[in-house]
Amino acid sequence: MTGTSSVIVGLNGSLGSLAALYRAVAEAARREAVLVPVAAWSPADGDRRGPRPLSELEHSARRRIDTAFEQAFGGYPADLVIHPLTIRGQAGAALVSAVNGPDDRLVIGTGRHGRLDRLLHGSVLGHCRAHAPCPVIAVSASELLERLEFSARVGAPLPLAVGQHRAAHPVPRAVGLH
Repeated sequence: MTGTSSVIVGLNGSLGSLAALYRAVAEAARREAVLVPVAAWSPADGDRRGPRPLSELEHSARRRIDTAFEQAFGGYPADLVIHPLTIRGQAGAALVSAVNGPDDRLVIGTGRHGRLDRLLHGSVLGHCRAHAPCPVIAVSASELLERLEFSARVGAPLPLAVGQHRAAHPVPRAVGLH
């Protein structure tokens, strides 16, 4: 792997972010790039359960990354260099801050957010497209659903159970937390 460019993917636990993870893994492998899964977190994340310690919020963000890889591939892909990041801040700004330059790619899942949600929290995709110095790839949850439906129709293994991406151990080769 050259490691000269990165593929950054936002993970928030949604089906859209899982679809983005599939796309980002394929893109990183194709480009021989470092995969940078990012989970943003902020003190506002704990509003429903009352105030939570910042360390708990950051650990929760890291678990979101680990869970996404477990759900998608049964663990971290062994054939990629992966640098997971947890970044304190709003999702759009956190993702843009992980970009190193124009050779990177930023992959974002799109979801079913209503107008009120976008009004209150802004559009992560819109923010990234406006501020990222690299191409931004939007992936809808329907792309993952189509892959699952196709696999079921032809009797192929489901993408979530693909063994070739399963790591020998759950720890990626390179880890960096922020």
